[in-house]
Amino acid sequence: MTSRGDDPVGARRGADASSPPVIGRTRYRAAARPHTRNHLMMKLLRRILLALVAMLGLLVVAGFVAIGYTAACPEPSASASSDGASTVVIHECYGGLDVLQIRQVEIPQPADDEILVRVLAAGVNPLDWHYMRGSPYFMRLMAGIGRPSESRLGVDFSGRVEAVGSAVTGFEVGDEVFGSRTGAFADHLLFRETSAVALKPDTISHDEAAGVGIAASTALQALRDAGQLAPGQKVLINGASGGVGTYAVQIAKAMGAEVYGVCSTRNVDLVRSLGADRVFDYKKENYTESGIEFDLIVDMVGNHSLADNQSVLKPNGRLVIVGGGKGNWIGPMATPLKALFKSPFTDQALITLFAQVKREDTQALADMLRDGRLRTVVDRHFALDDIRSAIEYSESGRARGKIIVLPQP
Repeated sequence: MTSRGDDPVGARRGADASSPPVIGRTRYRAAARPHTRNHLMMKLLRRILLALVAMLGLLVVAGFVAIGYTAACPEPSASASSDGASTVVIHECYGGLDVLQIRQVEIPQPADDEILVRVLAAGVNPLDWHYMRGSPYFMRLMAGIGRPSESRLGVDFSGRVEAVGSAVTGFEVGDEVFGSRTGAFADHLLFRETSAVALKPDTISHDEAAGVGIAASTALQALRDAGQLAPGQKVLINGASGGVGTYAVQIAKAMGAEVYGVCSTRNVDLVRSLGADRVFDYKKENYTESGIEFDLIVDMVGNHSLADNQSVLKPNGRLVIVGGGKGNWIGPMATPLKALFKSPFTDQALITLFAQVKREDTQALADMLRDGRLRTVVDRHFALDDIRSAIEYSESGRARGKIIVLPQP
């Protein structure tokens, strides 16, 4: 047994044998220093990570606040007073029907590559009131933060060419044309020769041609491009009596498909007359409980869950999502986001369609109109100065086919 005096390193009384030795009054800590440095480093990294997360959170919140910001409407500017003025519909801020204004402006003159058209009819689309309201808010990333970057409203039109620029070769004064160009709710409209515009077939009226643009292009791209529809396949059109749906039923039939439509009781005969082989009256039956498997579902309504639609799709079927839920934030994107996350884990194709009007598609639709494979279902007409009523009716969701606005003679 060794006394304290005999301890060569002066160990403390009662210390564990495994404790670091003490030399004089200084405790030996060399073994602890790396652990302390690692601990300090991890603590610093945690603080940096927390700061980055907080900054990211602030940026996200700031982004949402910016996107959702709605600037106040400016004071209305004076209208043109000359005899050659043209009537236009504008909205200089986001909001309800009260933000729409009817103005008189000078008739524009075409540049070298532009064409001036006298608008004889314009089609109303849900896109118009989405732009009017700036809703869902993510649309403002394109339309303008705070207030619209483009104040003119309307897209689809049909009319007569009144003037052409010196470099224009494909159109002449007097040509009757139809297509899509921002600012269609007006007496006059300018567009470039490369725009989504085609000669109007003589077999249809301006009213019928004005409805085609966005709605028929969406139907065509949903079936042909996203849906990859082939002859003999079974396709279901959910929302078959609406603007897009009435065109989709006809285009699908023209492509040789077996067509199933979904609509309310009052529209069953209409959808059947467009070529549907079977029509589901959603007030009486549910297509997701029919036991029928479809090669393609084009959904304009979004009133069934993603899982319910998948349950009636063939194992390698395709679901094309055109319409979504309501709301300013998550609602419209809920189903598309679910489809995005589920797509890698299923053989079924789950596609959200963001249609674009194209010159070549407008020409293809003109050909279908000319030979009778396609027609426009016109629900109601409104005068241009009653544009608020036209938009209100479109927002109601009760329209059968297309709503047409007629400028004053």
